[in-house]
Amino acid sequence: MHTCRDPLSLTRDSWCATLPWMADPPINTGDIPTRTDVVVIGAGIVGLASAHEIAGRHPELAVTVIDKEASPAFHQTGRNSGVIHSGIYYRPDSNKSTMVADGRHLLFDLIERHHIPHDMCGKLVVAIDPSEIGRLDALQQRAADNSIPTTRLGGAGLREIEPHIAGVAALHVPSAGITDYAAVCRALVSEMVELGVGFVFGAAVIGTTGSGQHTIVHTTRGDIETTTLVNCGGLQSDRVAESAGASTGGVRIMPFRGEYYELASSARHLVNNLVYPLPDPAFPFLGVHLTRMIDGSIHAGPNAVPALEREGYRWRDISMRDTGEIVFAKRTWKLARRYWRTGLGEIHRSISRRAFLTALRRLCPELANSDIEPSGAGVRAQAIDRNGNLLDDFAFADSPGAIHVVNAPSPAATASLAIAKTVAQRHDELINSES
Repeated sequence: MHTCRDPLSLTRDSWCATLPWMADPPINTGDIPTRTDVVVIGAGIVGLASAHEIAGRHPELAVTVIDKEASPAFHQTGRNSGVIHSGIYYRPDSNKSTMVADGRHLLFDLIERHHIPHDMCGKLVVAIDPSEIGRLDALQQRAADNSIPTTRLGGAGLREIEPHIAGVAALHVPSAGITDYAAVCRALVSEMVELGVGFVFGAAVIGTTGSGQHTIVHTTRGDIETTTLVNCGGLQSDRVAESAGASTGGVRIMPFRGEYYELASSARHLVNNLVYPLPDPAFPFLGVHLTRMIDGSIHAGPNAVPALEREGYRWRDISMRDTGEIVFAKRTWKLARRYWRTGLGEIHRSISRRAFLTALRRLCPELANSDIEPSGAGVRAQAIDRNGNLLDDFAFADSPGAIHVVNAPSPAATASLAIAKTVAQRHDELINSES
């Protein structure tokens, strides 16, 4: 029997190369069908949740999930930090705000049905020095606007919860927690097997033709005709949308790699739960933070550096197509002009262990070089518009016979089941308009 390695291990590029990751229940991964009612591209948590929701609403439909990898949750879902987000950061009228709030309830229902490990440990967002107090005030107001309970702490209150964390003030957010999103995916698959959903792995999508009720999805394992296409392709979602003729306003995916360190077992006592710095309000990343994982390990990171391949988990992973698309695009240079200082800092932390440790020591001054060990990396599928703006909300698009999820970065795992309801609603509207 094959055993999967830790999803955040350095050697994870070959993890779960065979399907025993999903051995219970077994998945029917036979020949690709020639015809189905619904094709869902992408077996990350958003794709699985969308297929699950559509199949649950319409048991009479044949639903097929296809993915280019050998197993589900291979990229963003299997490489994230496992946080159940509270929704504290997002505009009250945004998709992220409403879908995190709704998605949390649905996620907890699934977790309870399948007895998935989780821990509502809470998190601290820390103002490290007095100059950040104004931003902490603004974040506290944002939390109140989103009806998310928080407790304001001074330095002494902070250290009662996290004795080794430095800061002058903090927000305690009790509704944040951690879980195992790979286990969530296994639970979704187990329920979909019962619903008769089909799965095809090792089938990369190379294009689509047709429209409406006769879309042909071309894959490396053959063609499949479908009435409805649901694109949850993550890092490849913009290319699938473009192939299907969707109008996305010129939005393209820009991959950002997030690299992690892990605290040595002897240093785990320095962090009790989840500890975050105050985020830069102009940059849609949360900064290097400390996260207790569901297995008890402590991960430190991630940074955010442009990846030179859409699934590029190391600097040496380079795709000429992907790199050229980044380097020669005007949107990239517009983005670089706006964030060049921040970007250089992120790259510096990527290539310098000392710089990464310095960022961590702002939160936890007791950390020594021997306390951190290199861990794995993930790549965030971040949409960017033609003006060089990073999309800060979940975004969707339609084309004839198709629904596209064109931007679903963090906190998409927390919100996945609510995102799926939006996808399913769009699916229902689409088939009703064609009937």
